[in-house]
Amino acid sequence: MEGQYLAGRMLLAMPGMFDPRFERSVNVLCVHDEHGALGINVGEVREGVTFHAILDDLGLDTAMAPDCAVLNGGPVEPGRGFVLHSLDWGGGDSIEVHTQEGPLCALSASMDILRAIAQGRGPSQWVMALGYAGWAPGQLEEEMRHHGWYAAQGSREVLFDTAPEARWTGAWKHEGIDPGLLASQTGNA
Repeated sequence: MEGQYLAGRMLLAMPGMFDPRFERSVNVLCVHDEHGALGINVGEVREGVTFHAILDDLGLDTAMAPDCAVLNGGPVEPGRGFVLHSLDWGGGDSIEVHTQEGPLCALSASMDILRAIAQGRGPSQWVMALGYAGWAPGQLEEEMRHHGWYAAQGSREVLFDTAPEARWTGAWKHEGIDPGLLASQTGNA
């Protein structure tokens, strides 16, 4: 695991995960390098929050924007918004997230993308989340050694075409794994 960076992967919480905040979590790993990691959980809806409500709070017109659920992106900075989106929108300060096969999505945290979506000129595919999951240098690697996470291949289909509550199962199935057969703990040899 040392020196292997996992940006572009979908980090899936293993059954029996040591931290209940991440149960059935599907984190799109946007950054992973020697400085740590940043992921956006795309598998859990933030109850009571809609995209239109966020636009209203920011004083943006909602007439052209679709309304949808907002995701619980993670426990760090839970009031900060992030948009994972298709690469057909290039405004603002987006960070491209790549898999080994090519681009997965882009990550934006600017008002520019919210304005563009509100005006009907944003990306063709997107999801919005509040908060993120962050790991200090070496922390994610350590958690992966202790039955915490599985690094699945990043999938645009799972990210953009699967309902949030079905993404955990969908990501496992995309890997060819039946999540119902996974053990909730590991043994020692």
